[in-house]
Amino acid sequence: MKTIFRFALLMAIALAGSAQSKVSIVASSTDLASIATYVGGDLIEVQSIGQGKSNLHFVEVLPSYMMKVARADIYLKVGLALDAWAQGVIDGARNDKLLVVDCSTGIEVLGKPTGKVDASMGDLHPDGNPHYWLDPRNGKVIANNICNALITVDPVHKADYQSRLAAFETLLDSKWNEWQEKTAAFRGAEVITYHSSFAYLANAFGFSVAGFIEPKPGIEPTAEHNNELIQLIKGKHISMILRDPYYSARAPESIARESGAVVYVAPSSVGGTPSAKDYISLFDSLVDILVRGAK
Repeated sequence: MKTIFRFALLMAIALAGSAQSKVSIVASSTDLASIATYVGGDLIEVQSIGQGKSNLHFVEVLPSYMMKVARADIYLKVGLALDAWAQGVIDGARNDKLLVVDCSTGIEVLGKPTGKVDASMGDLHPDGNPHYWLDPRNGKVIANNICNALITVDPVHKADYQSRLAAFETLLDSKWNEWQEKTAAFRGAEVITYHSSFAYLANAFGFSVAGFIEPKPGIEPTAEHNNELIQLIKGKHISMILRDPYYSARAPESIARESGAVVYVAPSSVGGTPSAKDYISLFDSLVDILVRGAK
């Protein structure tokens, strides 16, 4: 009996040691967390502060988030001022060993404003549009940033991380060809979106955004603005309105009724809808919406 107990105790200690040896990652978003999982596999433990159905622009800094980061090895930031709140979490964690990674490093940023940015322009990001993960080609850039960070904190498993990175890039290349083929009929189309979330998606799949439900970023639509959009949709024969899950359906549905367009709830992050379970299925879901729009 003592032998069995001693064996069980040794196994428990071994398992605990194994769990502790994993690289601990906290990410601002589910998208970064998902990509980290592809690169790190079972060598990492990753948590996301932001959730797929919540607006990443606005996250309340809580002590529980600081506690997670206090025990982490790596923090993954979206950057481009989208998750400016993350710095408060990082500072509050007081973790001197934490490696902070700005995953926007190396991204070709869209929508950089020219000239001075002030409050009259709404919540405009001075460094450019921060929704860069919605171009699947940028998934490779993000994955490389994460891989480099993992190698820095866990050089023993360098070959494992590089192998997983290569497999993820191969998967993205294969899916890219599939997605491009499926959305061929949608190229050149115009859509209306609630926010500027889908600029990178439009750039990747060859459609354009003709207007926004928000008159300015972060500003609620007015009746006058809605009427202008209705006339725009009718004049250009636009059939699709894309709404992020966390924005109100009221204005988009009202505009759709008056204009004949159709509103699609489009996930802008992993977990935004039930079908968007990880980074790859996020694009499977979005491509499915574009295919339906083309029909």
